[in-house]
Amino acid sequence: MHEYCLFCHQPLTRKLSWHNLIFPQPGPLLCEDCRAQLEKIAPPVCPKCSRPLARLDASYREGDLCLDCARWEQDPEWAGVLEENISIYAYNNFCKEVFTHFKFRGDYILAAIFADGIRQASASCDFDLIVPVPLSAERLSERLFNQAEALARAAGLTPTPLLRRTHTEKQSKKTRRERIRQSQFFHVEKTAPIEGRTILLIDDIYTTGSTVHHAARALREAGAEKVYSLTAARG
Repeated sequence: MHEYCLFCHQPLTRKLSWHNLIFPQPGPLLCEDCRAQLEKIAPPVCPKCSRPLARLDASYREGDLCLDCARWEQDPEWAGVLEENISIYAYNNFCKEVFTHFKFRGDYILAAIFADGIRQASASCDFDLIVPVPLSAERLSERLFNQAEALARAAGLTPTPLLRRTHTEKQSKKTRRERIRQSQFFHVEKTAPIEGRTILLIDDIYTTGSTVHHAARALREAGAEKVYSLTAARG
């Protein structure tokens, strides 16, 4: 049991009982205040990308899909490349702050916050291999770990690193159009055993969907039958 909140480091309180003493259970990782700010995505959502639809203006929807997914599926270059993205948490201000500490300040232990959600979501998926979305070698040397792989391992999953990534400008610095239209920046290891396999991609955040679509396309072109993605948060 952790004695302090993993994020704000306030002491954690836990009610003592005979049941807890005889049958000890894992304690919370976050304090009540932090847990209250970690917002799970709830229906209704876009069936393609998990984008919450309740507060989405009608002009940003096309049928059952959000407008972004409708555009992906209407583009013959991208239609059907990614079966579905499942996201667990809303990328609100608190979640953004957690990921800032996790990704850019090296607070590796914060991956544990998302472990249960990722483990439960992955259990509902039918797949052959879990593939983490990779960082470029340059970005990996800056951060010292790949956040997608860290999330998978924290959830008790076994990632298979089949993808390699060419170094590019940070995705956050590109416009949506630039992200979608950029040239392919992933390639698959030549000996990767993916022919006819169903792949579950793991990544941290789904924003425009460009990263997982490019990764899925590389895997499909290398022989994968289907590609899904599971992301901790939906921006």
